[in-house]
Amino acid sequence: MSLEVDGVTIETNPNGYLLELSDWSEKVAETIAAKEGIELTQRHWDLIHYLRDEYMNNNESQPNTRTIVKAMQQLWDDRKVDAKTVYDLFPLDPSKQGGRIAGLPESRRKGGY
Repeated sequence: MSLEVDGVTIETNPNGYLLELSDWSEKVAETIAAKEGIELTQRHWDLIHYLRDEYMNNNESQPNTRTIVKAMQQLWDDRKVDAKTVYDLFPLDPSKQGGRIAGLPESRRKGGY
């Protein structure tokens, strides 16, 4: 499978995850998100950049939803952030759908809280 971004073909696996980490850009993220019916807001970008940072700078960590919620509570300085908050951003699973839009490899672990 593949997707077109600014006239460039980017290869993905059958589930839509990029085959090459280096193919990711914010434009690619916007394209994937639009394909999934998501319009990216600042909170989406915060979560996307958090996931990328964890993967790139923390031994390829792909946080689960509970860890994402805790990180977003700190980042947004909002104790009311819960699983629903991050699922509202990425309804198909913040760690998996968010990771796909962030250009990360497909996670093989079970998702969830």
